Amino acid sequence: MPSSPAARALPWLLAAAVLSACAPASSTAAPAASAASSAPTTSAPATSTPTSAVPTSATPTSEAPTTAPTSAAALQPDPAEPPTAGETGTAAAALAGLAVAGRAPKTGYDRDAFGQAWADVDRNGCDTRNDVLRRDLTAVQVRPGTQGCVVLTGTLADPYSGTAIAFVRGAATSSAVQVDHVVALSDAWQTGAQGWDTATRTAFANDPLELLAVDGPLNQRKGDGDAATWLPPAKGFRCAYVARQIAVKARYGLWVKPAERDAMDRVLAGCPGQPLPGSDTAAPVVRTAAPEPAAPSPVAPAPVAPAPVVPAPVEPAPQPAAAGVSYANCAAVRAAGAAPLHRGEPGYAAKLDRDDDGIACE
Repeated sequence: MPSSPAARALPWLLAAAVLSACAPASSTAAPAASAASSAPTTSAPATSTPTSAVPTSATPTSEAPTTAPTSAAALQPDPAEPPTAGETGTAAAALAGLAVAGRAPKTGYDRDAFGQAWADVDRNGCDTRNDVLRRDLTAVQVRPGTQGCVVLTGTLADPYSGTAIAFVRGAATSSAVQVDHVVALSDAWQTGAQGWDTATRTAFANDPLELLAVDGPLNQRKGDGDAATWLPPAKGFRCAYVARQIAVKARYGLWVKPAERDAMDRVLAGCPGQPLPGSDTAAPVVRTAAPEPAAPSPVAPAPVAPAPVVPAPVEPAPQPAAAGVSYANCAAVRAAGAAPLHRGEPGYAAKLDRDDDGIACE
């Protein structure tokens, strides 16, 4: 039976309905698919994080100044480091820089290990003892014909006793003023000098810094004592005395013993700013003496008779030797403070003048 137009249209209508129903679903999926396909694009900001982190990676560049040269303040010396004597110039600072150790054995010590006594180490034409006497005495009179070297008389303002002492050269009188080794030679031997050569020990024993003209009996009493066992009776000189010992030990690299250092500390506690001895410790330069005064010219003669000629001054004859004055050897001469002896002086003997030059125990 023939279908009606409506029946024939029904399949098409159903198909259209189905398509119509399917169309929204398809169009809805598209955006989802589109959204899925665009996911990488929306995640791009997350993947761009490294780009935004670039300033962080540049941080080392901003830290560069920390690797620049050290500042001037950092180059200053460590405040805890003790100053040297040269920086402060005080005895206390120099003492702090000295090594501290015990006394070495005295084995092998002999005065001769320090060279010829009172050698002319500075080549000024005069022995060291007379150099020191001319430096430390006042109103000095020298022996004519010795180029201004040999001291005959003078006055010492003794630093050890604080008294004035008249010096008169002679076998029985010279020992009133002696030249002291401020750091005793045997003490030096036991605190480092035994390792020196003879030339260094000779220089040490004749160094003006190491020598002082002083009261003879007090010098004998001191012996080879250090600051722990002997100090000058004149308390006002103790700071200068200890400072001089420190200066000598610092110059020659000698050490101090614990008790010696403690004694020096106690003395310097009363004068913390005590300076080290200065250039005034140098031996005086011996200059060629002016010619001896010539006899005055004769007075112009009067028309009748010439004026008498005034005789030239005559050097006083050496003092006669006291009965029995003699020395067994040069050690005894030096102990009496009479070295060197010249021919004609009390106590001179040929046996003491080995080179027969007229000067014994030089």
